[in-house]
This record gives sequence, structure tokens and C-alpha cells, in this order.
Amino acid sequence: MVEIQPIRVEIEREDDGRILASVPDLPGVMAYGSSETDAIRKVKSIALQVLADMIESGEEVPEPLKVLFAA
Repeated sequence: MVEIQPIRVEIEREDDGRILASVPDLPGVMAYGSSETDAIRKVKSIALQVLADMIESGEEVPEPLKVLFAA
């Protein structure tokens, strides 16, 4: 398993028991999971896809996440 540390994830438990994970540095990137681990795995996957799309389209990557792409 690859550990992706620079992506900061916030966890929140909904009233119905679901776990919501979000990435504050990428507004709108969030995912539900049945456990914290599941939600974190899902949201990091989405975050990486969003970042790849940003790079491909020439958009600026948010500063805290630029370390992921340093050569």
C-alpha cells in the first residue's frame, strides 16, 4: 500500500453513522465510507484524480500539494 502523506484529510461522522472524508486543500473533494479507513482511501483516490486532471489541463496545483509532484 502506498502512503500519501501530503494530502490532508478531515474526517466527520454524520448523524446516520456514515463517515465523510474531505480534502480541505481541494474544495468539493469528499467521499463517504463505512469506516474511516474506507473513507480516507476513497477520498485520496478522488484527490489524486482531481490533481492529475488539474495538471493535465494546466491549472495551478494548490501550494500544500505541490510537494507530491516535486521532481
